[in-house]
Amino acid sequence: MGNCIMLMGTSSHVGKSILTTALCRIFYQEGRHVVPFKAQNMALNSYVTEEGLEMGRAQVAQAEAAGLRPMVDMNPVLLKPTGDSRSQVILAGKPVGNMNAREYHTGYSLKAFEEVKKSLARLQKEYDCLVIEGAGSPAEINLKANDIVNMRVAKYLNAPVLLIADIDRGGALASLVGTLELLDEDERALVKGLVVNKFRGDVSLLTPAVDFLEKKTGKPVLGIVPHIEELGIDDEDSVSLEDKKETLKRDLDIVVLRLPKLSNFTDFDALEAEPDVALRYVSDRSELGTPDLILLPGSKNTTEDLLFLRETGLEEAIRKRHATGTPIIGICGGYQMLGKKIHDPSHVESDHTHTEGLGYLPMETTFYAEKHTTQVTATAEFTFLGKKFHREGLPGYEIHMGETIFLEEIPHPFRMLEQQGAAHVLDGAVSQDGTVLGTYIHGVFDGDAFRRDLLNLLRGRKGLPALSEQRNVRREKERAYDRLADIVRKSLDMKKLAAIMGAGK
Repeated sequence: MGNCIMLMGTSSHVGKSILTTALCRIFYQEGRHVVPFKAQNMALNSYVTEEGLEMGRAQVAQAEAAGLRPMVDMNPVLLKPTGDSRSQVILAGKPVGNMNAREYHTGYSLKAFEEVKKSLARLQKEYDCLVIEGAGSPAEINLKANDIVNMRVAKYLNAPVLLIADIDRGGALASLVGTLELLDEDERALVKGLVVNKFRGDVSLLTPAVDFLEKKTGKPVLGIVPHIEELGIDDEDSVSLEDKKETLKRDLDIVVLRLPKLSNFTDFDALEAEPDVALRYVSDRSELGTPDLILLPGSKNTTEDLLFLRETGLEEAIRKRHATGTPIIGICGGYQMLGKKIHDPSHVESDHTHTEGLGYLPMETTFYAEKHTTQVTATAEFTFLGKKFHREGLPGYEIHMGETIFLEEIPHPFRMLEQQGAAHVLDGAVSQDGTVLGTYIHGVFDGDAFRRDLLNLLRGRKGLPALSEQRNVRREKERAYDRLADIVRKSLDMKKLAAIMGAGK
């Protein structure tokens, strides 16, 4: 296929997703009808489309950069790790079951590739330019035979490939040379250029390395992309939490419990970007400190993550903080943990049939195999920490497998208009004392006015004045995409890239 480009890496987390996002934005700015694509994602950070289908979050950012609404064809296969080398397999946006690594790679992945081909056919028909992202490394000898996300896609499309290395980690030259060496001859022929990513310092100092690479591999180096601080773009998965720096001391200290199966951590990105918020991810009771707010995030394995809180002493530490007045908000799996019990009679998530919850909300959740996925628009109307909230038009989406019942009457903070079915549904719960709140809505903090209302409430409790300035998350994302595109455009030889893509027509 002509007019496409595929980005592969020498390993995971070298910047493939971000550079794919950058090229989507660059081509969009040039007026091309461009679309991102990744055959298979392995991530707990997922999203629900307008059609109620689940896909990887990285392709959502890429779609936004390309001026498109996210569609599941951009990511037809999503693997969501559940533990013990098992993953929930999402095919064309719907779960088809849990499989261990051997079952998937030796028995199912090539069947899933048929769905990949269907998605590609639809995208090829609709768009004139594809920017395709690989996963991990294309040279994993033990996985290559059944790999459906790297060279199988490149060969199927006859797509030119850019191979990317992360020089910030060290060993970039060896990883580029070694990866090419491990590829088969026909695969190596598809690699049309090399990119060195995340460079810090004077680019001219890399001239000898560039000369060496081009002479050794026979492949042109298309550019050196600098390390970009504070991108302001959604990260692909929680591995990126390792890169988060220690936050400077600010007016508000907000803690997110870093659970082993934490999912959809991008729920909190808008909070983290606020100028008065220090957002910390903690996994040890000694790190909890004295926060102004404790956030329980979503989880791919709610039961196991609840037991993690219990076994590590974090549950006891949370109780002590709550007893002194620290409020708690739970999202999705974190919301389920706030109830009295979690039931899993069919062992959908774990081997535990019944598990005691944290007991802050009078409710019980039972897991069923069927997953609820829908986009919503919510109205917030509730009292929390003595303040009445009322905001309309909050964006969000639901992804959960549990059904929650209430053991007594309790205020429900949100009224949702579901896009699937268009029904008004009450969501969530607020404790009678107004100190604990839970909701199934992912992305609720993306509502600019609602987020500032909450932060100003926390500020008032500390005797701090309210901030009137309200950030616009959507506008800031657009600026971030433009900034990224500008940096990458200046870093890459765009003429060489155009020639590489044009040669495949």
